[in-house]
Amino acid sequence: MMKKRLHVISFDNPYPPKYGGIIDVYYKIKALSELEIGVYLHVFGEQNIEEEKELSKYCEAVFYYPRNNVFLSLFSIIPFRVKNRASKLLEENLIKIKAPVLYEGLHSTHSLLSNDLKEAYVRAHNVEHTYFYGLAKSERNLVKKLFYLIEGKKLERFEKQLKKATTIFTISKIEQKYFQHQFKEKAIYVPAFHDATFLMHKKTRGSYVLWHGDLRVPDNIKAVLFLIEVYKDSKFNFKIASSTINTAINKRISKINSIEFIDLNEKVDLFQLINEAHVNVLYTFQATGIKLKLLNALYKGKFVLGNNLLIENTGLETICEIANNKSIFLKQTENLFNKEFTKAITEKRKEVLKPFSPKLNAKKIKEIIFPL
Repeated sequence: MMKKRLHVISFDNPYPPKYGGIIDVYYKIKALSELEIGVYLHVFGEQNIEEEKELSKYCEAVFYYPRNNVFLSLFSIIPFRVKNRASKLLEENLIKIKAPVLYEGLHSTHSLLSNDLKEAYVRAHNVEHTYFYGLAKSERNLVKKLFYLIEGKKLERFEKQLKKATTIFTISKIEQKYFQHQFKEKAIYVPAFHDATFLMHKKTRGSYVLWHGDLRVPDNIKAVLFLIEVYKDSKFNFKIASSTINTAINKRISKINSIEFIDLNEKVDLFQLINEAHVNVLYTFQATGIKLKLLNALYKGKFVLGNNLLIENTGLETICEIANNKSIFLKQTENLFNKEFTKAITEKRKEVLKPFSPKLNAKKIKEIIFPL
């Protein structure tokens, strides 16, 4: 039986899957390939032979395109993150291989402007303009703040191009509500793809509190600075894990003995780090999408503690603890350290997380793109 063929256009290299949106891309490709779909992957990023070998396990072919980080792109009416992913070669490749196209994120959709694609599908990773307005709010640097505001405005206008899409696959219930209002029945909710294997817990107790995430993102920097204030004078050991070193954060914690930075570039096993923490703590100042680090913590870790903006409207409220200010965070952390993480908690968690199965959601995408 001949494989169904599908173009997937990724805004960044999906391997290794080390941050939010790209985790969704990688595990989606893997799940679709397991359903005998021939994936033709188009990547905006640099070619790496070792990484390409890994991607080739799940793809018929992998194509790479440079980003056009030209200063003049800043003055285009097209958003910078869309403009710098424009490629004539990509458009030619889409024509050569006849297959539906799945765009990963609004920022990969430049060819929607020029191509009359009858079967164009878009994975909405965020309401992009809302996300950029949130970045502007968190950013302290005035130049960057202005860039985020202008880019947000451009993205808000450019979003109208999505009317050309056959279907918009939304990543969370928050985004589904927004896109359903904007594009009616075109918006279909498909939960985030991720590594959905549960790690066994050798111990029912951990010895520290952990935050993990990308410290290039202003919202994450702001969240970590808040959590440092929460735990700096407490009795809890607090670890901050990231593959990005942030000078301001390292300076802030340098004289606090109970807080430690873990550099994930130093061959540290993130999943083991999550697994051995007693409390995985998360925080956000903007309610956009679903945080992949929340799913990571629920599948790999023990107790999960976060704020309303992070957890509400995810369907995961019953398996997380919630706190919204410093005193409640400390109180909830104290309560959790007085509990053991039992097998019964894991079983309840597995039941609640069933809708987040990559296999289930890959079947949903396949049935929509290939209905026969």
